[in-house]
Amino acid sequence: MSNFYEQVYAVVRAIPKGKVTTYGRVARMLGRPRASRAVGYALNGLKDKQHDPAYAAVPWHRVINAQGRISAVNRELSANRQAQRLLAEGVHVSDGLQISLKKHIWDGLSIFEIEEILENKG
Repeated sequence: MSNFYEQVYAVVRAIPKGKVTTYGRVARMLGRPRASRAVGYALNGLKDKQHDPAYAAVPWHRVINAQGRISAVNRELSANRQAQRLLAEGVHVSDGLQISLKKHIWDGLSIFEIEEILENKG
């Protein structure tokens, strides 16, 4: 497991209920602006850790694509399941799996919080 994956999980754990962010934003927060696909791979890797309590609380469903749509990176973590989890948190998801970034986007972590993640997990 790469330390980058652990950094991704730390950022994603910080996304509050009712908010979403994008793969690209997570990558940029971690100083890796071209690593949005790697963020997706990290979240996809959670399926292998579903019985590990340390990873059960990673809210993978709060990460969507840059167009504000749910993208099924992992068929096991299906788009409908992701939509249901978001709806349960008060995030409106259209029939086309679209989410209003203007309404639901998370501003992200402060530079100090990011530095702490990079120091502790890097």
